[in-house]
Amino acid sequence: MVRRFDPSREVPLALVRDLVALGVRAPSAGFSQGWDFVALSSPAARERFWSAAAQDADEDGWRRGVSAAPVLILCLSDPQAYLDRYAAPDKGWTDRSLEHWPIPYWDTDVAMAAMQILLGAVDAGVGALFFGVPTPSHDAVRAAFEIPADRRLVGVIALGFEQTRVSGSARTRRRRTLDEVLHLDSFGVPHPGA
Repeated sequence: MVRRFDPSREVPLALVRDLVALGVRAPSAGFSQGWDFVALSSPAARERFWSAAAQDADEDGWRRGVSAAPVLILCLSDPQAYLDRYAAPDKGWTDRSLEHWPIPYWDTDVAMAAMQILLGAVDAGVGALFFGVPTPSHDAVRAAFEIPADRRLVGVIALGFEQTRVSGSARTRRRRTLDEVLHLDSFGVPHPGA
């Protein structure tokens, strides 16, 4: 996850298109494909995003680094696509109740698509970051980009080329080992390699 982008290096729109094409190959419950992506590549669109998403006038170091990204991709979910798909005869949830969805797969599936975009960016040599938008700013971001009210703003991917790395949590915190996170047949049983 890159948090400091080089503003002088553009990301080709053809690459953005290729990355989103990779993202939509992600799995989706019932093949509902309840996702939409809004790519912001012009300076005016990106500034409109940062203005709508801002919570206060203070610009911290994180925002300064991330706002230099030449492309932002708004990752949206469409719950109605899932409710419609699962009301179909082969699924049978005609009541369209949200009770059937203790985990909102519309958001999960968009997150999976976002992860594929992130991995594709790494493979293409482009830096990327997935980040959230403060809840109070969702309506302002939706209004700024004419996003329908029925879409959920799951997160944003910043794309660009990394500026000089600085220290941070990835440098000071260790990654949990496989032995710590992989369990065999039960949570209390470590995997065979442990």
